[in-house]
Amino acid sequence: MTNIAICAPATPITREQAAALEQLVAAEFPMHTVTFHDQCFELDGHFAGPDLRRLEALLDCANDPAYDAVWFAKGGYGSNRIAEAAIAQMNETARSKTYVGFSDAGYMLAALYRHGIGQAVHGSMPVSAGNEGGREAIRRVLKWFAGDNSGLEPSVDGKTPAVAFNLITLAMVAGTPVMPDLEGHVLMVEEVSEHLYSIDRLFFSLSGSLPRLAGLRLGSVTNVPENYRDFQYTPEEIAKFWCARAGIPYLGRAQIGHTSGNCVVPFGLASPSGD
Repeated sequence: MTNIAICAPATPITREQAAALEQLVAAEFPMHTVTFHDQCFELDGHFAGPDLRRLEALLDCANDPAYDAVWFAKGGYGSNRIAEAAIAQMNETARSKTYVGFSDAGYMLAALYRHGIGQAVHGSMPVSAGNEGGREAIRRVLKWFAGDNSGLEPSVDGKTPAVAFNLITLAMVAGTPVMPDLEGHVLMVEEVSEHLYSIDRLFFSLSGSLPRLAGLRLGSVTNVPENYRDFQYTPEEIAKFWCARAGIPYLGRAQIGHTSGNCVVPFGLASPSGD
């Protein structure tokens, strides 16, 4: 059995969204238990409670030996505001846990991976349990927790270290104290709700700061706003252009992103099993 604690380092979810996940777990994954921290439902403007409250909730979940894993409830901006403080206060128990999320949760995953705390994992989050497409993505995570690797991103082979990030999140992490060393890694990136020119700009920014990668894969680029003028290049053309400029091997597409097809990517060379 995997005992999973859920907290919201960035923005809140609703009790209805929590109930949808609880129902899914009870019906299909009785080998797991999920426990939502009350902080997940709190409101403080944009955030799921003030910074200190979100930090306390994360540490409650990470440092408690009763839980095997911490699952971030939702993305939305905010995790970066508490990432460094969280890392500084995590105990030995926290170092044995699995941490799952993506999008804005990439700030926390980056910090954890940099400091060698637990197993950071790109995966869909509880907020998506309210619709069938989201549930399908969540099932991949729950299966992985149970040792079923069918939901892994297909290129993950356990031989070359891999990471997966939202593109703008990674660009904001670069050059900060939570940026991990990605030398020799396959980097997978995805994006949502950004103009194509913004995606080009993000690749420009990253291309000058990334170490020597084993390669880059492009995930889904969705909900692209319409610009007043056609940008001309597709997301894949943008990725190929900046990879060529930076000398990074472009390896093709990745099955990650803000879609129902979002797959699981364990960071690094850890065993791809959730056991």
